[in-house]
Amino acid sequence: MPIATHLPRLRWTVHGDGKAVGPGDIVWPGERLTWPRTIGIGIQHIVAMFGATFLVPVITGFPPTTTLLFSGIGTLLFLTITGNRLPSYLGSSFAFIAPITAATVEGGTGSALLGLVVSGSLLAAVGAVVMWRGKGWIDALMPPVVSGTIVALIGLNLAPAAKNNFVQQPLTATITLAAVVLATVVLRGLFARLSIFVGVVVGYLVAIIYGEVDFSSIDAVAWFGVPPLQQPSFTDPAAWGMMPAFLPVVLVLVAENVGHVRGVAQMTDPALSGLTGRALFADGASTMLAGSFGGSGTTTYGENIGVMAATRIYSTAAYWVAGIAAICLGMSPKIGAVINTIPPGVIGGVTTALYGLIAVIGFKIWIDNHVDFARPANQFTAAIALVIAVADFTWSYSVMTFNGIALGTVAAIAVYHGMTVLGRWRGTDPGG
Repeated sequence: MPIATHLPRLRWTVHGDGKAVGPGDIVWPGERLTWPRTIGIGIQHIVAMFGATFLVPVITGFPPTTTLLFSGIGTLLFLTITGNRLPSYLGSSFAFIAPITAATVEGGTGSALLGLVVSGSLLAAVGAVVMWRGKGWIDALMPPVVSGTIVALIGLNLAPAAKNNFVQQPLTATITLAAVVLATVVLRGLFARLSIFVGVVVGYLVAIIYGEVDFSSIDAVAWFGVPPLQQPSFTDPAAWGMMPAFLPVVLVLVAENVGHVRGVAQMTDPALSGLTGRALFADGASTMLAGSFGGSGTTTYGENIGVMAATRIYSTAAYWVAGIAAICLGMSPKIGAVINTIPPGVIGGVTTALYGLIAVIGFKIWIDNHVDFARPANQFTAAIALVIAVADFTWSYSVMTFNGIALGTVAAIAVYHGMTVLGRWRGTDPGG
């Protein structure tokens, strides 16, 4: 069915009296509370996404305000394309950190932005195919052992970057990391899911005490203004040579979006699973748009699922509020300047946990899907790909460069399907 028939109807019925959510009640995507309460929930979504969303531009050197602006625009675009039926916030994707860093070193920011545009276009194309043919082929291409490996290897490949920041200010980094861990186990409910944000705040305060924060750039910028905009290097052959490094990210974004839609559908309406193709297309379009003007690539955010689960409020109205609020924050150079003052020790402490958690998510995919590691095809798929990523194998051909993530992803897919086909042919792989 054409996307045009699913354009959003910006109308919501009021849940009950609009003031309270009774025990066991759910505020459905097409419902809302009173607008003051809806705005409050929208602000909660901003807080939930903020810590992770601004970390990506800080780590990669992108303008934080530009990223916030296009995360807000991307969220509104997502809601529009999914017919205002699928609650979701599109924040910065950590899967882009490694290829952005590599592309920036080799060809500058324009090269990295080109990677975002290409990745977004491929993701949108996948979404279009899913709308046409369904998502069964995705499951066939990336069974749990492959998808889990791809997610895990991205987190492990980033580990050296965390160490490089950590060792610059080890005391601040250690306190920041400790704050993340303690917030996770001491705080309850929604606040426990904001442990990364809490760690950043605590680490930042410690850094101020130790004189590690430079505030000199804050006074020079205005409170309101258009954020810095940059364009991709479409005509640079060297930039196109870095594109293979971005291809694995597309697979990760597919897995994240499929998982998000499945999670929301389980908590609300199983029929929402039918929006998987539109969700993929919308995230791809959002990433293309962000990359075209200097923002970070986007993905659906589990942090915001946590807000919904804690509040039992799945109203898309709250996400419209969050998207508009993010756009407003993106129009404040002052906020961007403050974010840019976060010192490396804080980043190192947070990313030590965060990159590890990315890897753990991959391992969890294995566990949740009961991946049988007694099967040789599964053993070698994970073993070879992870070593390639951790050691950061690289291969260059002409102007193209394949980093550890790209090679590890190719290896995971090739080893699994190659061993499975040969095992079936020879009768040596009963699991195949």
